[in-house]
Amino acid sequence: KGLIFSALFIKKDNTHRLMNARLGKHYKSKTGRPAPYKVDNFNLLHVYDMRLKAFRMLNLNTILTLSINKTKYIINE
Repeated sequence: KGLIFSALFIKKDNTHRLMNARLGKHYKSKTGRPAPYKVDNFNLLHVYDMRLKAFRMLNLNTILTLSINKTKYIINE
C-alpha cells in the first residue's frame, strides 16, 4: 500500500517514458459508472502518476525497467 516506484516503459506511440508512480490510491469515477473493460484482461495496472498528479494505466507487457527501493530490475530489453 502506497508503494512508490519508477518504471521505464514503451508508450503506444513507441516512445519511452519514465514514470514515478504510486500504488494504493484508487480512482473514483465522477459519474459512478464502472469502467467499460476489465483491466485484468488487458494486463494493466492502476497507478497514480506522481509528476502529473493524475491516475494512469500502466501496461505490464511494455515495462523495460522497474526501480523499487533503490533496486533496479530489468524486465525486457
